[in-house]
Order: sequence, then structure tokens, then C-alpha cells
Amino acid sequence: MKYRPSRRTRRVAIGAAVVLALAGMNGPALFGFVSEKYHDYKINQPEYKAANGHWDVVDVPPEYKINTIHAALLHTGKVLLVAGSGNNAENFAAKSFRTVLWDPVKNTFKNIPTPKDLFCAGHTQLPDGKLLVAGGTQRYEKLGGDVKKAGGLMIVYNENPDAPKTFPAGTLFTGKQNGKTFASKDPVVVPRAKKKADPRTGKVTVTHSEARVYVEALQEGREYSTGAQDNYRIHGLAGADARNLYGIAQKLSFDKKDFQGIKDSFEFDPVAERYIPVDPMNEARWYPTLTGLEDGKVLSTSGLDEIGQVVPGKQEVYDPKTKKWTYLPKQRFFPTYPALFLTEKGRLLYTGSNAGYGPDNIGRTPGIWDLKTNKFQIIPGMSDPDVLETSMSVLLPPAQDQRYMVLGGGGVGEDPKATDKTRLVDLHAAQPHFTDGPPLYAKARYPSSVILPDDTVLTTNGSGDYRGRSDSNILSAELYDPKANTSRAVADPLVGRNYHSGALLLPDGRVMTFGSDSLFADKDNTKPGVFQQQIDIWTPPYRYRDSRPELTDPGPKTVQLGGKATYATRHASSIKKMRLIRPGSFTHVTNIEQRSIALDFTVSRGARGGVTVTLPKDPTLVPPGWYMLNAVDDQGTPSEAVWVKVPTASPAELKGLGLN
Repeated sequence: MKYRPSRRTRRVAIGAAVVLALAGMNGPALFGFVSEKYHDYKINQPEYKAANGHWDVVDVPPEYKINTIHAALLHTGKVLLVAGSGNNAENFAAKSFRTVLWDPVKNTFKNIPTPKDLFCAGHTQLPDGKLLVAGGTQRYEKLGGDVKKAGGLMIVYNENPDAPKTFPAGTLFTGKQNGKTFASKDPVVVPRAKKKADPRTGKVTVTHSEARVYVEALQEGREYSTGAQDNYRIHGLAGADARNLYGIAQKLSFDKKDFQGIKDSFEFDPVAERYIPVDPMNEARWYPTLTGLEDGKVLSTSGLDEIGQVVPGKQEVYDPKTKKWTYLPKQRFFPTYPALFLTEKGRLLYTGSNAGYGPDNIGRTPGIWDLKTNKFQIIPGMSDPDVLETSMSVLLPPAQDQRYMVLGGGGVGEDPKATDKTRLVDLHAAQPHFTDGPPLYAKARYPSSVILPDDTVLTTNGSGDYRGRSDSNILSAELYDPKANTSRAVADPLVGRNYHSGALLLPDGRVMTFGSDSLFADKDNTKPGVFQQQIDIWTPPYRYRDSRPELTDPGPKTVQLGGKATYATRHASSIKKMRLIRPGSFTHVTNIEQRSIALDFTVSRGARGGVTVTLPKDPTLVPPGWYMLNAVDDQGTPSEAVWVKVPTASPAELKGLGLN
């Protein structure tokens, strides 16, 4: 039988021939137009979509367009988009802080009142489905030439063991030697001094306490700066308070001032759709990582503090039952936004990925960290170890294999270096070490990777230089198959995305991408960049197949560790995998939440067919919280997800597993 082209195909072919003929007469401009039209035609063909997927732009009304810095999928199926001040100093000064809640199914949006500047906070999923958000911005950075008033760190001392002391913003400090006066920019609480009696002699020793606060000169001008350490008298004190309370500062100058963090913490309630304040952290943090632990608690690590310095190794843990934070007894230093994954036995893997601040020679070596002992086992073999900043890290599916991948990355700070390396580590190996995987599509900082329910990993975008400098945004995407250790290109993204961008898996199996904050808008780096507010959706190839499995009965909403749950399905005979996927929480090339867990299952066929899944017993593999459950058929096509809640293991269960 001869092939006969359809009318539509013939019209397209004739039109293309006419346009190509005209191109010969009208030169390169028309040829470019033809190429673009042909590209649009090609990527919209069913065969192309079935092989490479397809990108679409989300229709966002103007009043809901924000500079999305953070995004998290909630168990309601909605996505929380957080800008805070959105890396915009004018918004910060105006206290214009934004959060938008997006429903991807209905494509509806809702503005959420935002209580503090949550720009560059940390966030993670809690066992009850709320999202913990901690830290954010107290003050924007100022480059050396923009600093108008001398300022810096003031350490306030208290030698009184009987009472703490609170000083409001605007408290004045005058140097005893230099005679210059500075004002605090924020309130500060100085704890009471520590008093200890010697049991043998009865002698009491008092050790002063201290707190830190940023201070600034009262007037502009170089003459108000200082060049050496001095003791500072605190205005408004008299008698014993004047003797017991004082400040000490090194030079207070016009040096560059980094961003400063806040201590504030909130739980976002997906049902009430509002932020709920909880106890603040002990340390102010800007660029912190929040890691959910096996007992439902949350570890907060690193960040810039209230005077713009990297928190010096002080980690703290949030208890969602008490809503309070507690310091870990021992310290360990990490650069900001360190990629810290919960692994088997309750230890943390630090892949070396990070996003921003900290010296280039401290805390950047990958390894396994035991929180109980503070021991750190270095993992060797990392290629391009000096370009791990702004790299992406992923726990490869299924999570039981305990294999991790680090993708791309760049040099410390604004270093133009980047890499196309991918590095793999197997924590089940007798001696874990990194080996190289297939190269990424390009040398890329800020790539975004998303685990899909068919056990592949989508990686997209990034830039070849710091924040897309010199027009280095990358319009590429690829799928990695962990089982075969191979990658293949898929449909190209619609826009460039670098710093302040990310991606999330949605319950229907699609992927959303958001953000991008280029420094410049042109190759010559002369025009300021504009924040990319467009949200895109990538529909994977598996969504273009003729059929997909379906879990028609929502089944039980809560399933215990080690427990079973049964779901009705008309496709029982074709189901080959069941996957439990934790919803993502993405910011600054960091999404340590996402993991895909393989479930044991049995199927029952017939008119009342179903699938019964069994959850693993290990809470370090399945931390408490809400998950998406997917059935995957023999073609690798996943169902839409149903939501399952995994409760926190009891203290007895944790102890029985050697985790308490």
C-alpha cells in the first residue's frame, strides 16, 4: 500500500517550499524565520513529544507574577512559591514580601500574607504535612562603594550573673579611646553571665556572656570610621549595669557588608494556607539548609548570621512537637546551603554541593557525618573538587540503592570556572568513593534535577558562568537512567535559568521550572538582567502514551512503616513497579527532600483487581511525612499520584532499629 500524505502534511510541505524559495531571495533574516517555524513545527509533532516531551508556559496573571526564589510541593497538590523581597532591595526597604500559592490542576493562584522577608530562608517538609521555613533576610548586602556609613560587628558583654539584658535597636555605643559613637541596627538580648562554684573551695567564678549586633556610625563620612579595637560605653546605663555591660569592637569601617540573616521560623499550614510563627532559631541564618531527620525533627545547618558572617559550625535541631530549637552539642563548619542528605543508619551525606558563602578551603570536602559522635568520614574520588559550588546533588532512584549523583558546578564565588562532570557514589560499597558518570550536556552551574516516577532523572538549564554572565545560559535538558548509567537529550527548555531557579515534580508526573536571576541581559555584560518570572511545565514522554495505569481507589491515607495498603486498579496485570516519592522543596540548587522509594507489592487480578504495597520499616529510608504513591506499568508509564501519610516512628521503634 502506497503512503499518501494527509492534506495537512501536504499544506505544510507546500508552505515550507514556498517559504524556502522566498528565503533564497530575501537572505538570512527570512532563513532564520523559516528555521524557527520549522523548529516549532517539529517539536509539536506527536512523534517528537513521545520521544522528548514538551514544554509549555503557565498562564500566570500579572498580579501573581513574583520573583520565585523558593518552591515546595504541598500534600494538597498545590505549590508554595516564595519570593520574600525577591532579591530586590527596593522591595526590602518597602517591606514588600511575597508568597503565592499555585494550584497546578486548576491553574489558580492566591496571594499569601508573608510575615517576614523569607528571601534566602531554608525550608523542609514536616511529618504532619506543614512546611517549616526558617531564616531569611535582615539586611541586604552593600558593596564597598555603596557603604555610606562606617559600621561593623559590636560584641556586647554582660558580667552580671543575675539577669539578662535587652537593648533595643538604636542603642548608642561610644568608644572610650576613639570617642566615636555608633548605633545598633537591631535589638539584641545579652544572656546573663555564667556563675560556677568550685565544690572543693566554694569559690564562685563568673564568666561573662556575650551577644553580637551590627552597629553603624550616626553620620556619613570617612572621619567616623575607626581603625583599631576599642571598648565601648553603652548609653543609658548607670551604677552596676554600667560596669557589667559594655561593648567591644574591632575596626568599624566602609568594607563590603554581606547579607545578614534572621532567626525567625514559621510553619506553613497547607490546609489553612497561612504561615504560623514558631520559636525562633538560636542563630540568625541566611542561606541555611534544613534537613528532615528520621524522628521527624529537623536539622538547621550553616547560613550567614545577623552580622553577615557564616555561622561558625553551630547546628541546631527543631522539634515539631515542642516547636523549639536546640543546639547540637558539637560543632562542624559547612559553607552555606550545604547539600546534606539523610542516609541509612541516620547519618548524613554531605556531597560537597553548596551555594555561596564560606572560605574555599574549609568544609567543602564530601563525606559521611555522624550527628551523634560528630565524626566525619571523608569520601575520596571527587573530580573537579574545586568547582562544587552551585552543583546539583540527587539521591538516585530507588533510594534503597543509596547511590548519589553530583552534577555540574562552578568555582567559589564569582569564579568563571564550571564543569560538565557528573559524579557518582555508592554508599553500599565497602569503601565509598566517587566515580565519574556520563558528562552533562554542558559545563553548567545551577542545573536543576528532578527524580521522575519511572526511575529516571530530568536535569535542565543552568549557565556556563556565574549568574548567566556573558550570555551563558544553557537551553538544554536531558534524562539520566541510573540503571544503565546513560543520559539522552530531551526537548530544549523555553527560557534560560540560572541563579535562583529550580524545578519540582508535580503529582500528575509533569515537571515545573521556575526562576532565574541573571546579572546581565547581554553578552557584553552592560545591561542589567531582569528576573525571569515565567513558570514552565515539561510534560515527559510517558504522558504521551496511549494509556497509563490508574489507582482508582485512594485507599488509606495513613500507612505505618512496615505496614500494608491496598489500592484498586484496572491495570493490575501490567503494574511492574510501585514508587513512593517525597514531595520536593527546592531553592538555590538544593532539593535534599526528593527521594523515590521502591515498594514491595502484590497484585490481585480480575474484575476487582488491586495492588497491595508494603512500606519499608526503616525511617532513615522513609522519613515521616506525606508522599506521592505511583504505580508504573510495563512500558514505564506512571500513574498519577495518590497521597500517603507516613507517621513518625515511636521512640521504641527507633530504639529497636538502633536509631535512638
